[in-house]
Amino acid sequence: MSTDAPTRPLPALTPETEFFWTSGVDGRLRFLRCGDCYSYVHPPAPVCPQCASRSVAPEPVTGRGTVATFTVNHQDWGLMDPPYVIAIVELVEQPGLRLTTNLVNVEAGAVAGGMAVQVCFEQVDDVWFPLFEPATCARARGSGTPAGSEGGGSGPAQAAAPPTAGAPSRRLRRRSMEARSAESGSDD
Repeated sequence: MSTDAPTRPLPALTPETEFFWTSGVDGRLRFLRCGDCYSYVHPPAPVCPQCASRSVAPEPVTGRGTVATFTVNHQDWGLMDPPYVIAIVELVEQPGLRLTTNLVNVEAGAVAGGMAVQVCFEQVDDVWFPLFEPATCARARGSGTPAGSEGGGSGPAQAAAPPTAGAPSRRLRRRSMEARSAESGSDD
């Protein structure tokens, strides 16, 4: 039996997807957007599915959305400590712009369809996983203190256990977009 802390499998950083997996470094969630019809494209693709244009480029979004649907996982798959919430979040920018993700900083029994959520990020090595938390958590933390930092926030939902001897070290950090914006003094 392994004593390593549960970790998410890391995605391959390809030229087509690297912007998505590393966009959390500045606290901004990004999706491809068509320069001709202005539709968002997700998952990343070289051609806009709406107008067939190849003029697609990463663009920041607000990171706000609603829970379209969710399930609570109670099975231990060795990836995260159960129970945890797997959700499909629809972003406010465009109907149908959805992302499969995890909800954090919320009890599983408190999650509901239509719940307002805000992106936050979990960093593992060079990858920033976009996770979502209730919008009330992000507003309550408006002091600019990232989730899990001393003196603010409700703390990380998945605390990382220290690596065991011989296990690879992984840096974990959560940061909400609102906290990042407050630190930089910007409104967006």
